Amino acid sequence: SLMLMGRNIKHILVSQTQPSDMTKSPFRKIVENYKVKVTFRKFIKVVGIKASEFRKDKVYLSDYTAVIFTSRNAIDHFFRMAKEMRVEIPQSMKYFCISESTAFYLQKYIQFRKRKTFFGNQNFEELIDLIKKHKDENFLLPCSDIHKLKIIDLLDEAEISYTKAVIYETVADDLSDLNISDYDMIVFYSPAGVTSFLKNFPGFEQGDTLLAAFGPATVKSIENAGLQVNIKAPTQTALSMTAAIEEYLKSLKKRK
Repeated sequence: SLMLMGRNIKHILVSQTQPSDMTKSPFRKIVENYKVKVTFRKFIKVVGIKASEFRKDKVYLSDYTAVIFTSRNAIDHFFRMAKEMRVEIPQSMKYFCISESTAFYLQKYIQFRKRKTFFGNQNFEELIDLIKKHKDENFLLPCSDIHKLKIIDLLDEAEISYTKAVIYETVADDLSDLNISDYDMIVFYSPAGVTSFLKNFPGFEQGDTLLAAFGPATVKSIENAGLQVNIKAPTQTALSMTAAIEEYLKSLKKRK
C-alpha cells in the first residue's frame, strides 16, 4: 500500500453516486492498480421547492410557449410543479433539451412529438443555436437554486426572452453514518458538496487526509474553509479527476 506522511492510502471516499456498473467506472483502474478501496457517497441531494414557495416568485407556467430543459431533474420538477399548481401544459408547448436522452425522458410526461421537441448534443452552444431559430417564443428555464450560469450567459448574449424558474434546490445530505477518519482521501466535485461536507463535519481536522477537487470553484471553496487541496483537476496533464488521482498515486509509488 502507498505511504504518505506515515499514512497508508487504502481508502478513498468519492462524493458521487455509486456507479451501477463498477467495471465501467473510471475509478476501476485505481482500485485494480493501486489496491485501494473506493467508497461512493453522494454528499448532496435534490429536493423540490413547494408550490406555495414557488408562487411567491410570481412565475406563471401558463405564460410560456417554450421550456428549456438542462437535465432530467428539471423535467421531473417542472411537471411536478405543474401538477401541484393544477396548470394544464398546452399541447403547443415547445421543448428544448440539452441532449437526446433528456428529450426522450420527456415521454414519461407527454406524447413525444418531433416538431415540438428540439435537442442539442450535451452542448449549450448548440442548444442556443436551436433556440435562436425560435426567437419569438417566450422561454421558461426551470433550474435549481445553484444553476450553471453558462446557459444563462448565452441566453442573455443572444437576447432571448426567458425567465428562470427555481423549482428545485440542492441541499446537504445527512452523512452522519460516515466515520470520516476512515478515509485517506476525499474527492469533491462541486462547491455544494464541500458545503455539505463542512455542515456534516463542522470540526473536521484535515491532518494527513488528502483532499481532491474537481474544478476551480470546488478548489476555491475548500481553500476558503481553511483546508488544503492536495490534488486538483482538470490540469494540462490530467483532464479528469481520476487521471489526476492516478498521477498522484503513481508519484507516491515512485517515491518509495
